[in-house]
Amino acid sequence: MRRNSAKVRVDGEPAVWLGANFWSRTGGPLMWRNYDPVVVRSELEVLVENGLRQTRSFFYWPDFMPAPDRIDEEKAAHFADFLDAHTETGMTSIPTFIVGHMSGDNWDPAWRGGRDLYADVWLVARQAWFVERMSERFAEHPAVAGWLISNEMPIYGRLRHEPVAPAEHVLSWAQLMVQAVRAGGARQPVSLGDGAWGIEVTGVDNGFSVRDTGALVDFVGPHVYRMDSDPVRHHLNAAFVCELSAVAGKPVVLEEFGLSSDHVSAQNAGHYYRQTLHTSLLAGATGWLAWNNTDYDGLVAQEPYSHHPFEMHFGITDHTGTPKTPLLELDSFARTLDAVDFPRCSRTDTDVALLVSEYLEHGYPYAQADDRPLIFTTLRQGYVAAREADLPVGFVRERDGVEDCALYLLPCVKQIQGPTWLALRERVAAGSVLYLSYCAGEVEHHRGAWLPYLDETFGVEKQLAYGLVDAVEDEHVEFTFTEDFGGIEAGEVLRFRVGGNQHSRTFLPVVPHGAKVVATDAHGRPALLRHATGDGQAVLCTYPLEHFAASNARVNPEPTYRIYAALAAVAGVRRPVVVDRPDVLADVLEHEDGRRFAWLVGQNAEPVAVTPHVEGSLHDLITGAEVPEIELLPYGVRVLELRPSPGRP
Repeated sequence: MRRNSAKVRVDGEPAVWLGANFWSRTGGPLMWRNYDPVVVRSELEVLVENGLRQTRSFFYWPDFMPAPDRIDEEKAAHFADFLDAHTETGMTSIPTFIVGHMSGDNWDPAWRGGRDLYADVWLVARQAWFVERMSERFAEHPAVAGWLISNEMPIYGRLRHEPVAPAEHVLSWAQLMVQAVRAGGARQPVSLGDGAWGIEVTGVDNGFSVRDTGALVDFVGPHVYRMDSDPVRHHLNAAFVCELSAVAGKPVVLEEFGLSSDHVSAQNAGHYYRQTLHTSLLAGATGWLAWNNTDYDGLVAQEPYSHHPFEMHFGITDHTGTPKTPLLELDSFARTLDAVDFPRCSRTDTDVALLVSEYLEHGYPYAQADDRPLIFTTLRQGYVAAREADLPVGFVRERDGVEDCALYLLPCVKQIQGPTWLALRERVAAGSVLYLSYCAGEVEHHRGAWLPYLDETFGVEKQLAYGLVDAVEDEHVEFTFTEDFGGIEAGEVLRFRVGGNQHSRTFLPVVPHGAKVVATDAHGRPALLRHATGDGQAVLCTYPLEHFAASNARVNPEPTYRIYAALAAVAGVRRPVVVDRPDVLADVLEHEDGRRFAWLVGQNAEPVAVTPHVEGSLHDLITGAEVPEIELLPYGVRVLELRPSPGRP
């Protein structure tokens, strides 16, 4: 299975954007009223000196379009000079058209009059007119790298208390806006700037479909500011969202990410940036735009900073232009991209698939939305466990069909389509390994898995009583292995912290009926079973391990990764780089000339030294010297060349 590594194409060549969202410290969103060309150039020079090559810029809508049929010529002239400054410093910019939301507040042009941004024909036409006129003005400027239609339009187009915009209105609006860019003569890549918060990514319907709008755009741009209770999940949040954002098969640009230094120490801000950059790269992101370029201490009395003061300090430089730790990490990341010639690199193909249930992105009759958070959180925890096991995991979506893989991971999948389940059974008969951890769900209605032929698939007889749950009373569940399984030896004990509510803190009682018991729980009940079917195996876990972990704080690494690694061994999955500790994540990128590069991403707050198991040998990118043992600083990252053993391709 091919993992998404698509890159934005400019003049037929792959482009990798690395930069920052930009408001000058002279005014934030009001910078065009207080435009200072000297300050702007000094701000850009700091970014260039630290490895950045792009900005994302903004036509603050109330200023640039003061009347329904007029562009503010002074503001447009300022923007022209802004682009000229980019050319002078060797940078490019990605202008954003409809900017009515920014940093915790919404601003309308005075003439909007409360009209609907998506459905009012006159207002849609005014937006399209503005997009076309601005495209005409700047399409030929060499500093324009691409275009974005809006900034987080789901927030601006509908407030939280308002009904979700109908998907057909949103899709039509998006189509007309993209057409307006092209009508203005612009041929650079274009996307929506919506944050990629659609239902296929988040499980929440906001009117935007990443799958449907993906057919209109040249790249998808997630905005990720998620917080978490677990450090490893937190470090992989943006990566997981990037994986889901590839639903349309388009390049993924991490369009916004970052943090306020009011929320974090300088050292931990650096750790967060380093982790987000490298883990999202390994998840298929091929562009990064930090939020944002500078701090705004001089604007404390100006909205939105007056009522959202922490928004002043998202900068990668302080208010004097001095680099903060995030900019230093971006500079280091830029050097890594250059060292591996990243535009010519891609992720390796894989035989390991995480299944994304169709019920995350589609509403069926009486399949309710409150089931979707479970799909998201357990899939994310499964992704964490796969990364800890150094599995080169890819995502398979039900709607797109079941690709041919050696190992299918279904972490706590409660709902699945009947034809998908039959297709998976066929894959097992043909030689694949299927893993399912049973989960009854978090809600009372339709409690229990919607899985047909569960007994036949896994060689068991379930002992469920209708409408009741089999509660887990223990605070920890222990798996004692009764036979060797992959790399787990008979007699080993794995211990899992329990979590969940009264519906989900449950297990599946079964009696083997053809299956072999691989592990039992502390009460002697089957906990892990495998059933040979045709040339493959179906492996059933009777506890919702991924849901337990997803429900707990500071739980990772936890032992589910051992089961995933064992499943990979049973399925014969190749892992080109493996580290014998789950707090170091490993993966490989391939250059088009055949070179391979190994990434090692540490999840430990203390320095660690590791000796990876590799197919060949690891070498320093600069000196070429062999590096058998790798030292990682706290939350550190090392990238090395992976060379094959002599005589092996």
